[in-house]
Amino acid sequence: MAIQAPKTDLRKRMFNVMLFFTALFVILGLYILKIHIFDGEKYRTGAIEQQTRDYQVSSARGTIYDRNGKTLAVSSSAETISVNPEEIKKAEYAIDELANKLGEILELDPEELKPKLTKDAKDVEIKRKVESEVADEVRALNLKGIYFKEDTKRYYPYGAFASHVIGFTGRDNQGLGGIEMVYDDELSGVPGRVVTLKNAHGTDMPFQEEKHIDSENGLNVVLTIDETIQHFAEKHLANVYNQTEAAEGVATIVMDVNTAEVLAMATMPNFDLNTPNELIDEVTLRRLDEIEDEEEYDKAVVEAKNKMWRNKAVVDSYEPGSCFKIMTMSMALEEGVVTPEDNFFCPGFKEVADRTIHCAEESGHGPETFKDGVKNSCNPVFIEVGQRVGIEKFKEYYKAFGFNDKTGFDLPGEASGVFFTEEQFNIVELATASFGQGQKVTPLQLISAVSAIANGGTLMKPYLVKELTDEDGNVVKKMEPTVVRQIVSEETSKTVRALLENAVDTGSGQNAYIKGYRVAGKTGTSEKIPRGQGKYIASFVGFAPANDPQIACLVVVDEPSLGSYYGGAVAAPVVGKIMEDTLKYLGVEPQYTTEEKTSIDVAVPDVVGLDLAAAKTKIEDMGLKYTIVGGGNVVTAQMPSFGATVNAGSVVVLYTEGTEETATVTVPDVTGKTLSEVRTILTAQGLNLSIVGAGATGEDNDRTIAESQKPAAGSAIARGEVVEVEFRFLDVEGTVED
Repeated sequence: MAIQAPKTDLRKRMFNVMLFFTALFVILGLYILKIHIFDGEKYRTGAIEQQTRDYQVSSARGTIYDRNGKTLAVSSSAETISVNPEEIKKAEYAIDELANKLGEILELDPEELKPKLTKDAKDVEIKRKVESEVADEVRALNLKGIYFKEDTKRYYPYGAFASHVIGFTGRDNQGLGGIEMVYDDELSGVPGRVVTLKNAHGTDMPFQEEKHIDSENGLNVVLTIDETIQHFAEKHLANVYNQTEAAEGVATIVMDVNTAEVLAMATMPNFDLNTPNELIDEVTLRRLDEIEDEEEYDKAVVEAKNKMWRNKAVVDSYEPGSCFKIMTMSMALEEGVVTPEDNFFCPGFKEVADRTIHCAEESGHGPETFKDGVKNSCNPVFIEVGQRVGIEKFKEYYKAFGFNDKTGFDLPGEASGVFFTEEQFNIVELATASFGQGQKVTPLQLISAVSAIANGGTLMKPYLVKELTDEDGNVVKKMEPTVVRQIVSEETSKTVRALLENAVDTGSGQNAYIKGYRVAGKTGTSEKIPRGQGKYIASFVGFAPANDPQIACLVVVDEPSLGSYYGGAVAAPVVGKIMEDTLKYLGVEPQYTTEEKTSIDVAVPDVVGLDLAAAKTKIEDMGLKYTIVGGGNVVTAQMPSFGATVNAGSVVVLYTEGTEETATVTVPDVTGKTLSEVRTILTAQGLNLSIVGAGATGEDNDRTIAESQKPAAGSAIARGEVVEVEFRFLDVEGTVED
């Protein structure tokens, strides 16, 4: 007879089994809940990554324009080329042959390509920003495992033009300098995406579908820069840079004095925005070639690149020298402690406390009015004027002019300048600061302050961006001129303008003179610290027309290595040329003085074929003179020829029938001669004179010297031809001894 288990044990076993399976289902449920709820995003992302190929499509970066709509930076379509080494291996391509083919088309080293083609990976980038035409050549090879992604490429149509203003972009189209960096968010836009299906091997599936998420293009940036004025500035700045081989570079700013819009800004050495890592400056390259030590050479290359990327006009501070006298005279006139006719005496030095501070004119200027002191750039006069202003007032005005603060300009790296501490600024420091020694300012601060004096006394915030627009040209944001503060009165501004105009007409600034345009300005020559090294900064700041200022221009030449180092000789002529081109371009009407009208340039009329009577009348009507060669009655040739530009009063040689050939003369060497001497020499040879530079002021003295001439001495030219002679005023302003 079988023995049966107790019912209670059976129930217990069944309960345990049910409890086990219940616990198992709860655990499985919780695990499923964890997978779906807590880890769901991770698994979904993983699945998408396994099943799709997803890559970003760059948005079209906004265009950078000049103020007139000329394109300075633009994005064009390009492609990124990548490979899937697994597919390449499966296709059994000959790696050497494939590397050679791709290397030839993409201009890459085949030996560097091979490791990428055989790498243990499913997606290896080969080259970015490939032009569409080049990508099509690769596409035409019809190779498996080669993939093309949409991309954009930044292009700068003018190369090195305005390089420090515009800036450039990096590998990922991010702005790395200039406006490209500061307005990176606005220019970048929003990138799009492309999603494609792939199989377990990481290769694209046949008949795949692509999903495109369109990108949003960036905004356009319209600068205050005028492309034409920028070209003027860069052309003349490059000339002085190459002539002086300035060791620490040169810089210039052209500003609208009424709005503080920057119309041009340039620094040399510069760089090509399309290849920003490449040194292109010939002066720099020549210096590098002289370095034989390899380690020293590599270090010099790094320093040269840092220097060429540096925007001196914004990030460098320097002792302004006598250019700062503009501020000293403004505060003194505003405070009523000096008038233009106040009398001073310059013995060639000034005693201040325990210091003897010398004038650049070592023998002294003797008795002179304040007006003369400005014209002569006399340090002792300005020391006394600074003393009249006093320490506290001087500091107040210094701050009011904006030299203690950054201007808030659009470009990165702006410096704020350097001034004495409260404890350091005493009577000696006041004396030297009065003529621009000891304090440091940036070129941007200086031209902003001078523009304020020119416009009637209102300091404006300088700016570089005019507006932001969308791809349809609609204005999204417009920048307006910003008033910072009123510094001096209109009356003081008017007086300073007249004093500075006189300094250009008859004083140390004569090399900035422009015939027909009333230029006001001031030279500056400062010796770099530590003193005694023989390193100087030459500068000139000016504005025009003096009676109704429109533009201001500053040029700074840092450590000129060749020729003169005086601001009047080195920087003033450059400012004069930039402003002359700019004023004519802007359509500012010239205002000739009575003296200037006698030497206005005129075009020689065409009188060949006319009888002598008619020819004489036509020539005289143009304000020209004539001389006749031959005994005939009809003009068969003339010199200068029709259309040539000559000074009023020049002589036209008329050749009549019977004259077999035009008489020629040898061009004399007139360099180093004064204006009157040049006139006498050329007239004796039957040649006409065209005056360029300081000589055009009509000021004839032993400091206005012919520096260059065209044609060169010794050339054989026709009698009556024009010899262009450039004059320089020999400035000795600026150096100081303690």
